[in-house]
Amino acid sequence: MKKYLKFPVLAVALAAFVLSACDSDDDDKEEVVVTNTIVDVAVANEDFSILVEAVTRVGLVDALANPNASLTVFAPTDAAFSALLTELGASTLDDISDEVLTSVLLYHVLGEQKSEAQLADGYYSTLSAGPSEGLTLSLYKNGAKLNNRAEITATNVMADNGVIHVIDKVILPLSITGHAVANPSFSSLVAAVVKAEIDETLDSDEVRLTVFAPVNTAFDELLTDLDVTLDDLTAEALTPILLYHVIDAIVPSSAVTAGYFPTLATAFDQNVSLGISVDDGVVLNGSSTVVAVDVVATNGVIHAIDKVLLQPNIVDVALSNPNFSILVEAVVKAELVEALSGDGPLTVFAPTNAAFEALFATLEVEGIADLDVELLTSVLLSHVVSGNVVSGDLTTSSVQTLNTEKSIAVVVDGGVTLDGDINVVLADVQTKNGVIHVIDGVILP
Repeated sequence: MKKYLKFPVLAVALAAFVLSACDSDDDDKEEVVVTNTIVDVAVANEDFSILVEAVTRVGLVDALANPNASLTVFAPTDAAFSALLTELGASTLDDISDEVLTSVLLYHVLGEQKSEAQLADGYYSTLSAGPSEGLTLSLYKNGAKLNNRAEITATNVMADNGVIHVIDKVILPLSITGHAVANPSFSSLVAAVVKAEIDETLDSDEVRLTVFAPVNTAFDELLTDLDVTLDDLTAEALTPILLYHVIDAIVPSSAVTAGYFPTLATAFDQNVSLGISVDDGVVLNGSSTVVAVDVVATNGVIHAIDKVLLQPNIVDVALSNPNFSILVEAVVKAELVEALSGDGPLTVFAPTNAAFEALFATLEVEGIADLDVELLTSVLLSHVVSGNVVSGDLTTSSVQTLNTEKSIAVVVDGGVTLDGDINVVLADVQTKNGVIHVIDGVILP
């Protein structure tokens, strides 16, 4: 029996030695991990050779090969890159700077995985840096088109860390004008901008702007109300309307607050103010609602609105702000609406509702209805000065009002006070016929 047992025992011992030796060899070798990342997929496809070359050159390989990422890549083919070079008059990728190439490549990448079925029409945030910190450039999808330029030709090429959709052109980041042109919902706005010849202003990389962009239905409503067509409006008529929709700063939705903000439109050499309220959504001048936010362009941000904004006069501003409802009631009763809606220029020191309520308590009356019209007219005219007098023009002095028997004692000392104890709490709300300064008391004759 022992004779026949020796061989099996030897065989087992030999096998154990061999396995031990193999394990020792394996310990000395680096473990090979097989991956199928977005980069792996691109490298394996000869139609993406220029894309791979570009990604490698600017150092984006690690980002696109990150196994912990979940990305969507719109991948231009070699033919798409060749067409771009021809379009730019470039011979090779070497003619494009690393900075520009990086921005363009990241503009093809979304920071979340989106299959074809999940890609609804609309705007998407890319990984390409926007015009200010915290913002990334927006990409617009409409059907199979991206930015009305590239067409998606193949979808759902899956990788371990995301998905690739193949496109037939390289997508280029868009300016404010470019985004408006790419979206058919802004076609009326584009036509108006081109006619007013301010497209280059909204296209410039030298500016940083926020545009409240009326959609086509907003323009349709305006033209119906005016009983005109766009062809009937001259460039001179369109320009102040359009510039009233533009703020000379980047204001993303996260930074929108209630108040009055200067636009690019001007009156009496001052920037006309736009009123914003945020109580029930973002509403402009009490009538136009923001319906889409944060379309990030290379030179600013676009928020879509449902009504075209017209520059307000002094009465319009008061009507659109509920804090002036008692002032409006008083102006109507005194029949001063027409006078305060004229061409101006006028300066109005506008008491808030709280200011009027304090006066009512002092006079022991219920409200405006208890005040005599003659007295009320005298009081209101004591708040109006001829001319467009902005806060920077106010000095410590006596200022004559439209009430010929009343002058206001103005003191400028770190702030502005009137008649000793009335404070200007908000200055320089510029309108098309004058300027408003908000005050916390009622001026008495």
